[in-house]
Amino acid sequence: MIDQSKIAGVVLAGGLARRMSHQDKGLILYRGKPLVSYALQTLLAVSDEVLISANRNMADYRQWQLPVITDGNDRFEGPLAGILSALQAVDADILLVMPCDSPLFSADHARRLLTQLDQNGEVVVASDGDRLQPVFMALRTTLKEDLQAYLQGGGRKIQDWLKRQATAVADFSDQPQIFSNINTPEELLKLESQTGQAPV
Repeated sequence: MIDQSKIAGVVLAGGLARRMSHQDKGLILYRGKPLVSYALQTLLAVSDEVLISANRNMADYRQWQLPVITDGNDRFEGPLAGILSALQAVDADILLVMPCDSPLFSADHARRLLTQLDQNGEVVVASDGDRLQPVFMALRTTLKEDLQAYLQGGGRKIQDWLKRQATAVADFSDQPQIFSNINTPEELLKLESQTGQAPV
């Protein structure tokens, strides 16, 4: 297993959440706790350095007493902008990326990503068996300059950037439900009503 001291984690909480009436998804309660707290718990279990990428409600996110970083502008340019800001802020060899709205993705799942990265080069992305889940990712921090050049060139799509890399895929088709995410109030209610517990 990769040395935990060489891993940094970032939870992406910087989106506009249009389908949630622009509520800050990371701060929405799921089973009595803010959604972001589940991602933080997962990342803190596998990495020594954890950051929160957010573009609003900064004081609320600082309550976890972890570094809170922004995209550096107010354009809400998507997950790659948050990933780049994290790459620029950490000294670790590896960055583990998670979104703030998928509370079923646990530390064991994160370890599977990290193990595959240790065996397969520069970047590993999760798959639910049918499609990639690209905001669940582990990558070498040496990709920082390439990602910066891609964004400066006008690129925004995470899957297009991944096509430029030697990207490996971590297969989670045995448990695709771990990627259940919350984009609407209806999805929040549905996930809360399902049997089975979120990670504790």
